[in-house]
Amino acid sequence: MHTRVCDQFGIEFPIFAFSHCRDVVAAVSRAGGVGVLGAVGFSPEQLEIELDWIDDHVDGRPYGVDVIMPAKAIEAAAAGVDDLVEQLQGMLPDEHLAFVATLIDRFALPGLPEEVDHFQGVVGWAPQVAEQLLDVTFAHPVSLVVNALGPPPPEVVSRAHDTGVKVAALAGRAQHAEAHVRIGVDLVVAQGTEAGGHTGEIATMVLVPEVVEAVGHQVPVLAAGGIARGRQVAAARALGADGVWTGSVWLTAAESDATPDVLDRYLSASSGDTVRSRSFTGKPARMLRTPWTEAWEAPDSPGTLPMPLQNILIAGAAERYFRSGRQGEFFAPVGQVVGQMRRVTPVREILFEMVDEYIATVSGLSTELERS
Repeated sequence: MHTRVCDQFGIEFPIFAFSHCRDVVAAVSRAGGVGVLGAVGFSPEQLEIELDWIDDHVDGRPYGVDVIMPAKAIEAAAAGVDDLVEQLQGMLPDEHLAFVATLIDRFALPGLPEEVDHFQGVVGWAPQVAEQLLDVTFAHPVSLVVNALGPPPPEVVSRAHDTGVKVAALAGRAQHAEAHVRIGVDLVVAQGTEAGGHTGEIATMVLVPEVVEAVGHQVPVLAAGGIARGRQVAAARALGADGVWTGSVWLTAAESDATPDVLDRYLSASSGDTVRSRSFTGKPARMLRTPWTEAWEAPDSPGTLPMPLQNILIAGAAERYFRSGRQGEFFAPVGQVVGQMRRVTPVREILFEMVDEYIATVSGLSTELERS
């Protein structure tokens, strides 16, 4: 299972694990892979706390941070985060505000305590906030910085390289991968449409060899989308990938911070229960189909807003769902591989089962070749 990615990062297995949960990140790195913390939902102060904890629990192993720096988003000029939020809120159309209010009534969502009446939502999509998150990140011994939406800014690549940090970027098309390499990334993640979160439209089986042919001779390529088992890792390697980028499979790990209602939905869902929806961020992201996602596709919907306005628009409803314990009816990001996630398992066991099945799969194919 040793590839050039293992040499790049000094790891045992070329398995990268994206998660918003610090416990998962640290556990994957300790087990021989690379855990990558999704930072977009954290304030700079919260991210500092998370990375301090990871530093203390990762046993000196490499880990990464994913800071979303979208190539296309609504821009707003503001000195501070509070001013930024106020400015963005002022851009929300009355029609959309009224529609969200209708949905809050339709789904019988509870009111909010007074102290969260002005809940602001995620503003980590904004460049001003991303810069603050990067400042926090580079103050820690991270090995990798990742951008999930478009090519990372050249200045971020230069800053990372100046501090010995490698840079990765996700690509949904071969052209995207080529753009990433021109900027100087060290690693390209070819993410198929099966994946959870923000995805393109091309399937992993088609996308990975296209990206490998386009850039694989220059930088390593990780395959992403629909990978939760060792046989899928073997398939990725057969397509030319140097390793895999995983995400959904860790949502049902014992260390995961998924809420009970969302966890139940993951464990009972089939691979056909997901949908690509703009209803949470304004960009297509794969998640479980819910009454909320269906409402935004209905004839009476005004349509979604561009990033980051959509997330700010629905922030109050999101908080209501979370506080009522009904988040599973609202937003449960996951890929089509959810149909294989049937039990809660510790991170280390998930990773080692993946490795064992990979070895068995490759060995079985080798035996077939020897017999032919």
